[in-house]
Parts: sequence; structure tokens; C-alpha cells
Amino acid sequence: MRPLPTGIYTPLPCFFNENEDLDLEAFSKHVKFTAAGGTVPVVSGTMGEAVHLSHEERAQLVETARNALDEINLADVPVVAGAGAPSTRESIQLCREAAAAGADYVMVIPPGYYAGALLSDTRCIRDFFVQIAEASPVPVIIYNFPGVSSGIDMDSDLIIDIVKGSSNVCGVKLTCANVGKLTRIMAAVSAPEFETQYPRRFGFTFRAIDGFIDFLLPSISVGAAGAISGLPNIAPKICVKLWELCLRKEWGEAQKLQNAISLADGIALKIGIAGMKKVLHRRFGYGERPRLPLLPMADSVVEKVLDNPYWKELMELEANLE
Repeated sequence: MRPLPTGIYTPLPCFFNENEDLDLEAFSKHVKFTAAGGTVPVVSGTMGEAVHLSHEERAQLVETARNALDEINLADVPVVAGAGAPSTRESIQLCREAAAAGADYVMVIPPGYYAGALLSDTRCIRDFFVQIAEASPVPVIIYNFPGVSSGIDMDSDLIIDIVKGSSNVCGVKLTCANVGKLTRIMAAVSAPEFETQYPRRFGFTFRAIDGFIDFLLPSISVGAAGAISGLPNIAPKICVKLWELCLRKEWGEAQKLQNAISLADGIALKIGIAGMKKVLHRRFGYGERPRLPLLPMADSVVEKVLDNPYWKELMELEANLE
């Protein structure tokens, strides 16, 4: 199976036609653009409006992503697919469907609808992930994002307990910007005695991945394996360059680039899904509309983004690499 690489991952938007049907042609083009820049595609995640998609649509997107990678001779690049749902039963079904469509890994977020009940007894959360991982035909990445799961913020003890519970848990995405949490997780799971007692299935190495690229530099020193960020949708090569500078321990240049990327990422975080789609529409002509009830971003707002000096600097850096 394809290993889960270190580096930069791109959570891909899902593009729609005017009637809200999937625009698979645009999606395929964007997979190729971001993958050619050196990033790994993440399909049907938060940026991909997973909660607005049917099971069939999710499978179509995974299949399209796999085919797009193969068409540009990137058969060794894996596809990560979102598979979280409100119930354990449906999440397991999504894992199976994603694997059948060509996904190599699935990413599962805790269900937020009954967050109060889950938080009152966190064994529910542990069992949710362990049962899904044990039933999934492909390895599972835990996705911790309190902002879209009704405030469920799994601490390091709970995440480590989940890792112990199933050898098929291969990583965690931390969209909580908590470097301390990442440090504690990696300190525990990378200890030789832990690896001996709780080996990972298929012999893979457990990965802790940043959910924001704006703290990549400091988190690498404590074991981060990369970042899953919306910013590579528009500037994949410069994000990959930051990762490479960190690997080469060129800290001065890495710090300069981290500063530029963080300032631009602050803008990207504020404009959200609708804003990213609008920016991509301006650059590539993809459909700009999210699925209702989300509305497209106003032209006046996106003009301010494109005119922002931090955004312009990022695009100049990207253009220089291209």
C-alpha cells in the first residue's frame, strides 16, 4: 500500500456546476495542479464540504482524484478521504466506500451533534474511533477540529488512548493549533516501548499533522509530519518549499518564509470555503459557488483579499517558483 508521506497536504474544495451537480472536470484539474506542486490530496474534508455530499458523490470524488493522479504519473501519491459521520455505523460504511473507490487512508472527525453526551463520557469518543478503525479496510487518521465538531477538543491522553485501542489508527490531524498537545502525543507514541507494545498495522509510522500551516516551523521540532492547510490550494509550491527548508534545517530562510506564509494564511482562514472558491474561480475559472445554504463571497470582499500586500507577496513567491 502507499505509505502516508510527510509533507504538505491540500484539503480540496468540491466544485459545483450551476445546478449544484459535481463538476468533476474542474475537480480533476485542481487535483493535478496541487499534486504537481508536491502536495497530497485530501478529498471530502471540511474544505470539501463533506457534510453537503452524498455517499455516491464522495466516492465519485475519490475515484476522480485517484484517476487524476495516475494520469500525471503520480501513482505513488496516496488519496486521503474524509469519512466522518454522526454515527459509528455510517462512518464505517463511508470508510468502506472510500477504500473501494481508491482511497488509501480515511480521516474521521468526532460527531458533534450530540457533543454534550459524548463529552460527558469520553469513552464514547474513544470507542467511536476504535470501532471505526477496527472495521475500516484502510488506515484511519483522527481529525481533531473543535470548530466544526461542536467544541469537541480531544486532549492528548484521549488521542493516545485511541492509538492504543487500534493498530489501524495511523495518524492525527490537529486543527486546534496546540503544539503542546502534538508534543505530548509524539513523545508517547514514538517511544520505543510504545512502538513495541502497540505496533501499527502494515508497519507504518504514526504521523501527527498540523491542521494549520502557520505553526509548521515550531511544530516540526517536536515531531510534526507536515501540515494539512487550505493555502496550498492557491500556492502549493511555496508551501512545499517551507517544508523542504525545515527538513534541511535552513532555519533562517524557513523563518522568513514561515512569516510570509503565516500572514497570508491569516487572510485565507478568514475568507473560508466561499472565499477560497472565489479566489480559485478568479485564477482558474472553477465554479465559485458553495452548496446552499452557503453563499458565494461578494466580489468586493475578494478584491480586498487579492489587493492585500501579504496575499500579493505570497503569490509573487509562488510565481517565482513556477
